[in-house]
Amino acid sequence: MKRRTFIQSTTTLAAAASLHPGLALAGTKANPVRLGGPLFDAFKDPDEWISLLKEAGYRAAYCPVGTDADDQEVRAYEAAARKHNVVISEVGAWSNTLSPDPDEVSESIKKCTDGLHLADRIGAQCCVNISGSRNQEHWAGPHKDNLTDEVFEMVVENTRKIIDEVKPTRSFFALEAMPWSFPDSAETYLQLLKAIDRPQFGVHLDPVNMIRSPREYFNNGALIRDMFEKLGPHIKSCHAKDIILREDNYIPQLDELRAGLGTLDYASYLKQVAKLKDIPLMMEHLNTAEEYRLAAEHIREVAHSNGISI
Repeated sequence: MKRRTFIQSTTTLAAAASLHPGLALAGTKANPVRLGGPLFDAFKDPDEWISLLKEAGYRAAYCPVGTDADDQEVRAYEAAARKHNVVISEVGAWSNTLSPDPDEVSESIKKCTDGLHLADRIGAQCCVNISGSRNQEHWAGPHKDNLTDEVFEMVVENTRKIIDEVKPTRSFFALEAMPWSFPDSAETYLQLLKAIDRPQFGVHLDPVNMIRSPREYFNNGALIRDMFEKLGPHIKSCHAKDIILREDNYIPQLDELRAGLGTLDYASYLKQVAKLKDIPLMMEHLNTAEEYRLAAEHIREVAHSNGISI
């Protein structure tokens, strides 16, 4: 399969939304943004889990159980989330389905199918992974072949295999963008959506991962707005972090930071997330509860200054 440029208009998105109500845009009004993040304290039951979420001020949560959880436990956490108006954002299935090692590929595919099955059982928005890498040493690292047509076809095949094995009815399998792996832009997300051709394939949006150059860095607000215009109905969950371009280096070097310490246009980001209904915004990659508190504080301040409930 040869990849073709596939630009989807807002008219096309509206048509897709009408065919799949679960993908529908919520309109132009601002919806409350569901902020979430990891929990650092242990919990032994749904009541303790909900208590920790409320203490952190989160209305979205990472999946609270593993793939080995029995049906009774899964139903209990799902019921608690529904009762307390919490959206379970995602089941992470971080692994390399593009590894040069066939055994690692098989293990990764199983991890993804198990994760998607759990997501569907508990009512999570999605099971998420990256597409992977041909890099033998770094499972999520760059490789010269990652953005070739051949690897694009592998991503399509792997994703179809995962979705067709599980046949989810209410959750989605989603791929998160990486700067050096498919999808690496809104356009390649659209190409994958068309090529994979499965209604239960969705988008997990992380704008920081899609900023690959100084041009995109300095215009990231416009980049974010373009992402949501093209991908909005397909977005199932979002990540929240920040980015900075080092100024003491002659070769562009982009570093990930805690939300509020970089230059990501959070006003634009939150305004776009607020156009969608019940899409989680999940903080990640921080080391302590205090760092998450500070990141949440920044996001809430930006939201408040722009009239967005969070």
